[in-house]
Order: sequence, then structure tokens, then C-alpha cells
Amino acid sequence: MSDNPRRHLEALPILSRRHFLADTAGGLVGIALAWLLDREQSRAATPRGAAASRPPHFPAKAKRVVQIFCCGGVSHLDTFDYKPELEKLHGKTLEGRGENLGFFGQPGRVMKSPYEFRQHGKSGSWVSSLLPHLAGCVDDVSFIHSMFARSNNHTPATFQMNSGFTLNGFPSMGAWLSYGLGTENENLPAFVVLPDPRGLAAGGSINWTSGFLPANHQGVQFRTHSREPVVDLNTPANIPPAARDADLRLLAAMNREFAAAQAGDDAFAARLRSYELAARMQVSIPEASDLDSESEATKKLYGLEVEANKGFGRNCLMARRLLERGVRFVQIYNGGAFGSPRINWDGHENLKQNHDTQAATMDQPVAALIKDLKQRAMLEDTLVIWSTEFGRSPSTQGLNSPGRDHHPAAFTCFLAGAGIKQGYHHGTTDEVGYSVAENKVTIPDFHATILHLLGLDHEKLTFYHNGINRRLTDVHGRLVKQVLA
Repeated sequence: MSDNPRRHLEALPILSRRHFLADTAGGLVGIALAWLLDREQSRAATPRGAAASRPPHFPAKAKRVVQIFCCGGVSHLDTFDYKPELEKLHGKTLEGRGENLGFFGQPGRVMKSPYEFRQHGKSGSWVSSLLPHLAGCVDDVSFIHSMFARSNNHTPATFQMNSGFTLNGFPSMGAWLSYGLGTENENLPAFVVLPDPRGLAAGGSINWTSGFLPANHQGVQFRTHSREPVVDLNTPANIPPAARDADLRLLAAMNREFAAAQAGDDAFAARLRSYELAARMQVSIPEASDLDSESEATKKLYGLEVEANKGFGRNCLMARRLLERGVRFVQIYNGGAFGSPRINWDGHENLKQNHDTQAATMDQPVAALIKDLKQRAMLEDTLVIWSTEFGRSPSTQGLNSPGRDHHPAAFTCFLAGAGIKQGYHHGTTDEVGYSVAENKVTIPDFHATILHLLGLDHEKLTFYHNGINRRLTDVHGRLVKQVLA
């Protein structure tokens, strides 16, 4: 038999590509490895490979990003936005504030926070007793107390925080960063998503979609509930190496011919780049996700021995390892969608019971991530984002209830790390935390500021789609200069 794959291919009976792929043992990862066998030729047919690192619009403060997204709506009034007026008004009706913004439309009575607030750090930042570990990080953080969202419904509000739009199908922030900057490590994705092991966020994978951007910019979701983070990376044990190699060489030849015949097909080129990355991940992912190599002191810092935060703690530690290895954007989800009992921060029925449970999973690992990045000198060029989709109401959800309803008109997020002021507080809410009193920050403003720290002008990072130069911030967004160092 000739060792020329093209001659061998010409000798075969005509077989449809779909039929062949359905029958081959190699599968999609086989295609990936096949493409790698002739990488130089494949790149000639694939413009601007996925591994390319692209320059920013201007010098960047941050090289990489980790976002902690707390699903369900963390109560600003019970974490970082201290309102002593709630104690004075406890049990009274909240009147004269305008429209009821709760999702269920059941206004109750003002409820004071069930947590004690104290000032921490040199900055004297107020933090509730709910978050003792994060209280130790306040001097590294810029709090934004004047966040404003457009929706009081979890799914569209989650979409907006991730993509800038309340409708689904628009590219996520991580996809925009992958598109704008590329990756620094061709063996790992530019954008990795670490869902909560308990379940996916409201809207699921739409939150890390590439939308209308090329498919290779979509977030790569790891299976955080499993010791195998990406499925089907390993060759099946019953496939002999020689047979595997022969299949791959044949697939390589088929892919080269098909790519040449479909020159200019961006979708096909994107698929090939994702297959190529999948092949390289067979080596890189097991090493990057192997937490056993970490010291016992590091594992203890993240609280991996604590049952409540073991899953999320592993995700935070894995995020640090991925950032070290050149992943551009790592998104970590704390909480899933809905559930009974709830597996997120959605404290409708009993705020304290709900937030106690969720904080036990989040507080120590996030504080550990900030401290770990700092001690490794990575916080200097890493941007840390802590966010949620909206806050919670100053009044109870219904009379004689200990829960709080959704509240999009005012809530708190924070930034830390590269280019961010330390121990700073931006914006304020009124005396009961119902509405923004000064320096409102919309989600497009938030996104514009994040892009700026990565050296990207939010008005110039565009993609032409359906007659419009689309961007993460739509037609909105202003830089929040006050939080910049």
C-alpha cells in the first residue's frame, strides 16, 4: 500500500463525509488529532489560527481575568452595603419609593439585616458577619455600590451581566475577550467556564456562547462534578495505536481536501481550529486540572477539606492554575439555577437561611483566590471580578416573611487586581438601599471599564453582523474612571 494518503484516498470507493465520520472510531477528537498531523498545511487553509495572541488597542493593565458570578441575586444589604436606617424602620412599610421592583409583586415590611456589620481593614470598609473571609480582603478591592440592572428576572438579568443584553444569543464577555485578544497558550482555550458542581446557571450555556462571533471563541465548559473535566479526550482502550494512527492520517488527508474545496468557509475553519485545540488539550487539561500536585497549605487556604465549599473551592484553585498557564478568561459560577431547596442566592423564603448556606460555599474560596493571586504576584496583572445579576429588596417579600425579593435598581459588585484602586468605594445608594443615590453604574459601564483594563476600547471592539457593527456594550457604556488606579 502506498504511504501517500492522497493516493490511498483516491483508491477508496466514494463515501460521504457524514457517513465516514459516523462510522469512524476516531470521532471529533480524531479529527482534531488528524488536523495536527499536518499542522502547517492546515494553517495555510485556516486564516488567523486560534492560537494567535492579538495586540490590544492601547497598553493594558490586566493580562487575564477571573470572574466569580454568584447566581440568584446576592443581597447588597446583607453583605457590603451597610444601612443602619433599616434597623430604625424595621417592621414599617416602605412608602414613597415609586414602583415595586420585586419579581413577585408582594411588598412587605422593611427588614433589618440579620447580620452584624463591622468595619474592616485600613479602608474601614463595612462588611457583614456573613463574609468573614472576604472581610479580610477589603483593602485589595474596589466596591461598586451603585450597580443598576435592566431586568428583575434571573435569566435575562444573568444574560445581561454576561453578554450586555437581556436577550439570548449575543456573545458573552469572555467570547469578546477571546475574539479581541486571542490566547497566550495555544494548548488551552482562551475562555474557560467552571460551573458550580451543583448545576448550571439560569440560561445554561447561553451565558458563555460566542453568539455571532466565530465558534472557536465560545467558552469551554469543564465538568466540575467529575474528575474528568472534558469528556472524550482520551483514546478508547480498545483502539490499537497503529489503527488509530492510520485513521488519523486518512482523516488528515480528507480534511485538507475539504478545506481546500471550501476556502473562505469561516464556520468550517472555526470548527477545525476547535478540533485542533481539542487535540492539544489531551495533554494540557489533565495537567492543568490536577490539584493533587498543590501543597497541603494551598489546599487548606481554599478550604478543600471543608465539605460545604469543597466543590467551589476546587473550582477557584483550578481557576488559578488555568490563569497561570495562560488562559485569558476564567469564569467561575457560584450557584446554579433555581432548585428546591435552592442551590443559589435566591433568598425569597428565608434570606438568612439561604445566604448562610450559600456564603459557606463561596466566602473562603474567593478570599483564598485573591490572597493566592497576590502572594504569587499575579494580582498585579490579573483582574478579579465579583458579580451577581441584581440585589435584593429592603422590604420583605410579603407580610410576616423573612425573605427578600429581587431588586435590580441597586446592588453591589467589586473589582480587584490589575489597574484597580485598593480599598475604594464607588457610588452610593439611598438610606435604605432601594435606589442609587449617586454615580449610577450600568452593566454597559461595568463592561466598558473591564475592557479598558484589558487595553480594549469598547467602542472599537466590534463585529459586523446583520448590517450592524455589534459590540459588547451595544450603543451604551462609559468608563468608570474613579475605580482605576
